[in-house]
Amino acid sequence: MHTDFLKEIFRQNSSASAICWADTAYSYAWLLEHVHEWEAALDAHGIKGGEVVGLEGDFTPQTIALFLALIEKDCIVVPHNFSNTRERAYRYETAQVERWFSFNEHDEGGAGVVSQQQSHSLYDTLRERRHPGLVLFTSGSSGKPKAAVHDFLGLLEKFKVSRRALKTINFLLFDHWGGLNTMLHTLSNAGEIIPVYDRNPEAVCALIEKHSIELLPASPTFLNLMLLGKSYSRYDMSSLRAITYGTEPMPMSTLSRLREAFPDVRLHQTYGLIELGVLRSKSRDDESLWVKVGGEGYETRVVDGILHIRAQSAMLGYLNAPNPFTEDGWFITGDSVETDGEYIKILGRKSEMINVGGDKVSPSEIESVIQELDNVAEVTVYGEKHPLVGNIVCAKVRLLSPEDAKAFSRRLRCFCRQRLQGYKVPVKVSLVTSEQHTDRFKKNRL
Repeated sequence: MHTDFLKEIFRQNSSASAICWADTAYSYAWLLEHVHEWEAALDAHGIKGGEVVGLEGDFTPQTIALFLALIEKDCIVVPHNFSNTRERAYRYETAQVERWFSFNEHDEGGAGVVSQQQSHSLYDTLRERRHPGLVLFTSGSSGKPKAAVHDFLGLLEKFKVSRRALKTINFLLFDHWGGLNTMLHTLSNAGEIIPVYDRNPEAVCALIEKHSIELLPASPTFLNLMLLGKSYSRYDMSSLRAITYGTEPMPMSTLSRLREAFPDVRLHQTYGLIELGVLRSKSRDDESLWVKVGGEGYETRVVDGILHIRAQSAMLGYLNAPNPFTEDGWFITGDSVETDGEYIKILGRKSEMINVGGDKVSPSEIESVIQELDNVAEVTVYGEKHPLVGNIVCAKVRLLSPEDAKAFSRRLRCFCRQRLQGYKVPVKVSLVTSEQHTDRFKKNRL
């Protein structure tokens, strides 16, 4: 019923490869057969619509087939990446998971029962509608993860429109809407998914060469590390036709280096939120951070420099946080933006902006400048309280190779003074050895 349009695509492309996992191609015929097998297995185990089911894994063939079967059966699915075991208990307790399935890196599975049926008004809404649900957690990179509840049919609607699909590496994680969006876009257009489990730049570049990947969706943090290590230069990347980036602001310095490294590859900025889904976007050009977002089912506006979005695919609400929507249905994203006609430039989260004597400072702007310095691997800019000016700008930097801290600080400030207004130049600079990104290759600002 809900996935009939997908099943018809699978039938029409039965001999084509849907997933290439562990060097083995799994056809659309295989995927369709195993979706049906999982539907029968769910019936046999008495799993009914409205049950909250945890699904731990990655983009393995069995995990994908079971995910689609759970949607067809009106279950409320809580996806979780198998590599992130430390958050499992919190997520399953918050989402009130009743049953779970788990698949490891070998696509071997297990199952169990967690609790009896729990209730929440958002779950009651899904059960009354007899619609499948999806629970996704925010990254928690700037606070406690929030559990967003979606009516999955709202998210599924966009995939009924036929679009072009490329051979795609499923870089973003299984419990992230960006990863699921990539999977569903590719499958709904009879493309081929190449899962990746080692997400370091060297391994990803090797996979691109091995499988002639055409599309790489990734985060700016990952792309910066790939450029710094020059791993792309050690492999044949000529198959790449497009690189998409999102999940966090892209430093202009990284985008410029990316264009230089991949002059013939289309660079495309995406924009999406756990709470709303992924909007259609159009960059002004490949070398610009200005982007137009929206498309069918979305309305946008900017109020006091903050992006607001009203979406047909918006979540029902949070399980563990207050309703974030205005009375007339607008979601206040918290993203500070500049505007130029229909285009916006994303500066970063409002909560991350630094107020220096009344002037607003975007950390991503300063990070982009510092990233141009020789020997810089990663940098995070943040504010620190100051009795006279409210806040001062601080930077913590991970170097590629050891350097005298005082000499580096002088070099950094001199470099910044030539490119930034005085109040934006970091007052405090500290060198760190730890990585500054999460396992999702997104800057960790906690």
